[in-house]
Amino acid sequence: MLCFLDRINIGNARIQGMADELHLNEGVRFNWALSVFYIVYLTVEVPSNILLKAIGPRYYLPLLVCGFGLVSLCTAFVKDFAGLIVARVFLGIFEGGAMPGMAFFLSCFYKRNELLFRIGIYVSAASFAGAFGGLLATGLSRIPEWGAAGARLYTWRNIFFFEGLLTVIIGGLSPIWMPTTPSDAYFLNERERRIAAERLHREHKADPAEKVTMKDLKQGIFCIHNYTCALGFFIINITVQGVSVFMPTILNDLGYTSTEAQLYSVPPYVMACLVAVAVAWASDKTRQRGIWLAAFSLLAIIGFALLRFETRSSVRYMAVFFVTVGAYPGGPGFLSWAMNNSAGPSVRAVTSGYVVTLGTIGGIVATWTYIKEDSPKYYTGHTINLCGQIAVVCLAIFGIFYCMYENRARAAGKRDHRLEGLTEQEKLKLGSRHPEFRYWT
Repeated sequence: MLCFLDRINIGNARIQGMADELHLNEGVRFNWALSVFYIVYLTVEVPSNILLKAIGPRYYLPLLVCGFGLVSLCTAFVKDFAGLIVARVFLGIFEGGAMPGMAFFLSCFYKRNELLFRIGIYVSAASFAGAFGGLLATGLSRIPEWGAAGARLYTWRNIFFFEGLLTVIIGGLSPIWMPTTPSDAYFLNERERRIAAERLHREHKADPAEKVTMKDLKQGIFCIHNYTCALGFFIINITVQGVSVFMPTILNDLGYTSTEAQLYSVPPYVMACLVAVAVAWASDKTRQRGIWLAAFSLLAIIGFALLRFETRSSVRYMAVFFVTVGAYPGGPGFLSWAMNNSAGPSVRAVTSGYVVTLGTIGGIVATWTYIKEDSPKYYTGHTINLCGQIAVVCLAIFGIFYCMYENRARAAGKRDHRLEGLTEQEKLKLGSRHPEFRYWT
């Protein structure tokens, strides 16, 4: 939640005076401030996950959290566009490892049929951050001007300062309660720790402490199913990242004041958060991924169709609910689908970083879908997202049929040749390529 809050608060700050003070309305400066973050973000995701695997999560993940919190805090003191760009670069460095790192961390504690619900709770914090961010921005922007003579804090600067400070405090405290693996979880007794470690070992048939090898990299990257999930996550990110940053601006252009726009952004996010968690729970219970992704993307299609072709503000605001409810379950859905179908902790570490890396490119595209010249209707942005959600439905259906085809081939013995001439240890290292492994649909 804090990660996403520190990422999207620039959207809240924009309509609270930041755009005017830093001259972000000149040309496409605001869009570049958003893009540079994602460009840096996507370059560090896979390397960061490999580093996480070597160092361990207990201190590495809190270090990233403290890092992006400090950068957000320092953004309160930028004086010009160049300073903002530098701040966004450093924000990308620290946040780039956070999302895939935390997703991989969760996969080290839960079985495949338990994972999406947990990742759903985790990723739905992004929509909660959107709701919380609007309320928080409204309150923080009303704090009277304060600070030293050369570094006064007011309106939009208060948003960055206090949200960044909160992140640093929580990041600094988190190693106290974070375990590294199930086998050393302090909140379990000795017997429970053995069971927690053994059940994962039996499911994944791999050593949790194994190092990432070049073979693991190839298996995580050169996989048709991972490409499908990564492309789906890429398109979902165009919608989620775009809507998250531009939501206050879109609502502002519907005729609401700055304060009203901040507050009206809260209900769609709250609804999206609740639905995303519910969908994740239902998907785990039914052991299905693709059908849920396809079904809810249809809601997003309806939402963007209304935003694109409807003119009444009340209907367009209702369409925002369709968009958030339909799109937000997609991120955790595609990510967990890829990780479910990747066997072995090293391969999952690569998969989570790789899928999120390609998905992050969608964040770069998102920063250019809504530009000032296209306001207040934003036909271009809505059309791009409408087509994107149609593509998500097609990808989800393709993923279902591909997994079904592969499972039938394995059941018929058509993949048994992969075991020829291998030792038992080498057979275990096959991971998701093992003939006995079955993909989730």
